[in-house]
Amino acid sequence: MNQKRHTAESQEWDLLIKPKSGWFDINLNELWRYRDLVGLFVKRDFVTLYKQTILGPLWYIIQPLFTTIVFTIIFGRVAKISTDSLPPFLFYMAGNVVWGYFSTTLNTTAGTFNTNAAIFGKVYFPRLTVPLATVVVNFLQFFIQLMLFLAFYFYFMLKGVPVVPTYGILSLPILLLQMAILSFGLGILLSSLTTKYKDLKFAMVFLTQLWMYGTPIVYPLSEIPEWLLPYYVLNPMVAIVESFRMAFFGVSSIQPLHIAISWTVTLLLLVMGVLLFSRIEKTFMDTV
Repeated sequence: MNQKRHTAESQEWDLLIKPKSGWFDINLNELWRYRDLVGLFVKRDFVTLYKQTILGPLWYIIQPLFTTIVFTIIFGRVAKISTDSLPPFLFYMAGNVVWGYFSTTLNTTAGTFNTNAAIFGKVYFPRLTVPLATVVVNFLQFFIQLMLFLAFYFYFMLKGVPVVPTYGILSLPILLLQMAILSFGLGILLSSLTTKYKDLKFAMVFLTQLWMYGTPIVYPLSEIPEWLLPYYVLNPMVAIVESFRMAFFGVSSIQPLHIAISWTVTLLLLVMGVLLFSRIEKTFMDTV
């Protein structure tokens, strides 16, 4: 009798790993239990990215600074594109800071399956921890570039340039949250698709570049024709970039409806991304 009881007790498990079935078999509690692993992935990604570089995180400053200078010369001085009467340098830097976080996170997250195929095939852990770590580690890039933007922002203010901050600055955490959700959702959606359609991996950089020119980075929203505007604001990054400029400059053509549309598209992409990612992760080792 004692031997049978011992055998029964030895078969009680604290954790059962079962195969997933269905589109909605998503365990968010499991992600919380593996939060320490997310932290380890954040450390790994940051160290790996800059371990063998000379300038390290200074690239976060160099990239937006030189991009802004190029945009100021080409689009501001040569093409003379309107910036809603704002200093071109500040106008372009604001767009570059916002776009920099989104595009970097999107491109990195979109390569989740292909980049981490080796570790995915060896040990079990929630696969969503990897793209989540990417979203978090890129916060560092955003904050460094935001500090650079603020340095120039206050410099122009001291020179008497009429840039007027608004209470919209308080919404900055919400804008960052939306950028994180959007890049995460779309990134894992594309990552799931690239396991089967390899061409997407090669097209990502090109498509991201095209998307930038479909976003008010080098021109303001006010330059968009009325007939195109209802379709243009379906791009969720439009409201994010324009809301950022409105917060710091007090000048933008953004409307509450545009923000609502942006959030709707963002949440839709998140749901689609998580569902498809959870579906594909069960069989991706057969296709990667």
